[in-house]
Amino acid sequence: MRGKLTPEKTCLFVCDVQELFRPRIHHMESLIHVTQYMMRGAKALKIPTIVTEQYPEKLGKTVKELQPHLTADVPNIPKMDFSMCVQDVIRHLQSMPAVKQVLLVGIEAHVCVLQTALDLLDLGYEVHLVLDAVSSQSPADREVAIQRMRDAGAYVTTSESALFQLLRSAKAPTFKAISNLAKEPRMQPQLGISPVSQLSKL
Repeated sequence: MRGKLTPEKTCLFVCDVQELFRPRIHHMESLIHVTQYMMRGAKALKIPTIVTEQYPEKLGKTVKELQPHLTADVPNIPKMDFSMCVQDVIRHLQSMPAVKQVLLVGIEAHVCVLQTALDLLDLGYEVHLVLDAVSSQSPADREVAIQRMRDAGAYVTTSESALFQLLRSAKAPTFKAISNLAKEPRMQPQLGISPVSQLSKL
């Protein structure tokens, strides 16, 4: 069934959450916080994670809050292309033939995230955009990008919804880990999306 996340088929993509962007991105601190939540949830559910850094020599490394999650089994791949779908990422993704769905978080929504989503869709993957962990410098750019990705076929979800869909049941062995994670306080910025009628006025 399209749009139904299953852990055996899912990979988490973390797009360019880097230090230089910290003072520039709309609600960046919240985005970092929710990205941590997603990476911790993915680890509990045994979902693979791929991280990229855009031109790290100039734009800095992944933010310090995410550094503890960059373990040996979480590749952190530098890139110059805007899309995450560079050769090293695709090679790693294709080494996991069961993966057909990608949870996508990061920045910037209208550049690297958008191009990643479109490339993944072209490659035949389902894209699930985690709305509370995607942003840009400009809220308007973010909203239009989310609408464009949704129009192209990406699913829009939230961090908690995605993790509980992956969990599936209170009988799951990982229920306690995800339930405890969900109980932790999380920043809740106003990172929604305007109705199409409002977007058309931009």
